[in-house]
Amino acid sequence: MALGGGSFTGQNKVLPGAYINFVSTAASAVMGQRGTAALALELDWGPEGALFTLESGTADSLAPSLLGYQLSDPAVLAVHEAVKRAEKLLLYRVNGGGVKASSTVGGLEAEALYSGTRGNSLQVAVLEGEEGMVEVVTYLDGQAVDSQTVSAAGGGGALTANGYVAFSGGESLTPTAATPLTGGTNGTGASQGYTDWLAALETASFQTLGYPGDDESVKEQVCRFVDRMRQEEGKKITGVVYNYPQADSMGILSVKNGVVLSDGTTVPGETAVAWVAGATAAAQVNESLTNDAYDGAVDVDVRYTKSQYEAAVEGGEFVFYADGSAARVLCDINTLTTFGGGVSRDWTSNQVVRVMDGWANDVAAAFSQSYLGRQINSATGRALFKADLIALAAQYEALDAIGEFSADDITVEQGSDKGDVVVTCLLQPNDSMEKLYMTVTVQ
Repeated sequence: MALGGGSFTGQNKVLPGAYINFVSTAASAVMGQRGTAALALELDWGPEGALFTLESGTADSLAPSLLGYQLSDPAVLAVHEAVKRAEKLLLYRVNGGGVKASSTVGGLEAEALYSGTRGNSLQVAVLEGEEGMVEVVTYLDGQAVDSQTVSAAGGGGALTANGYVAFSGGESLTPTAATPLTGGTNGTGASQGYTDWLAALETASFQTLGYPGDDESVKEQVCRFVDRMRQEEGKKITGVVYNYPQADSMGILSVKNGVVLSDGTTVPGETAVAWVAGATAAAQVNESLTNDAYDGAVDVDVRYTKSQYEAAVEGGEFVFYADGSAARVLCDINTLTTFGGGVSRDWTSNQVVRVMDGWANDVAAAFSQSYLGRQINSATGRALFKADLIALAAQYEALDAIGEFSADDITVEQGSDKGDVVVTCLLQPNDSMEKLYMTVTVQ
């Protein structure tokens, strides 16, 4: 065997032998994951001034400590509806800055972990234990949510904050019945809160954001943010608002009406925004929400005539219709109503937009992770990049998200500057079947 061998970076080896490089041509281009929605909420409890995460699998167990209520409580209806489809929620409390409820209990200072009126539903008791010990119990709506056993003499310092209350003092703890925390108030700075929410989202990773409210100025602010992220930052996100078809944007969905759930709860249109945001975030590039049933709904809150539904679709509105004992999405469309200048009517379909947005995000991720500053802009480097793009397109085609793709549909060339790469790409996104036109000849 020759002495030479291994890999090479140039043809400069001294010893005879075989120098072989192994290069992957398709490992870096992978379809991104979907399923994350962002919501701004006015809450009676919860973290302030930052995004916090709630995942669908643990939402039931974590909702009381993060939101102050069981997930089934009407006070957090928007969250309940969103996690029916979204795998992960990025939540932001826009009305922070209130007062934390507090109380002195048996020589111990107890203060709610967060500001808000929900803190007034907390109680703390110091219960007598065995041999000089006491049990400090925290209650929410009369239900014990935390219990810690410490020494009655100076045991206050051994207490740790739980998901509801922080403790201080307690040099000597005296058994005391459950005592309510009082004085908790909500903040009033919701307007600034929405601005802060959008600023926090600039660096977050998600697919869809939703504003489940009806303030026209906030809707306008959300639409401007989404369009800026899409056009200037290259972040292909979508936004969902209530009754705002004038957005006229492929990145904005306007919900027209709401639904009625099987337990009789009415989810008005502005709250149904949360379900639409979660469902849109979770929908894959080969999926449409057209004719999809709203989870748990048996009717719509507002019914329309056929001509009104037609006008809604023509006007770019996302509307629900009653179908027996279900409420369904009429058309999975966005608010785009102005066409021409390279803007196609096909782009009103959110499934088509998901394909285009997914492709843009996936290509950007592959280039950033494997090529930007790492790969020489040579014929070989560009060939590797093209191979990655072809492999990515194959993944889309395997899902039937695009059709009739050929490797010749992608070209990767040297740009005007040494570091520039120019890519041209022809994609044909598929859409779901929506209209059937049949001619039957009877003899």
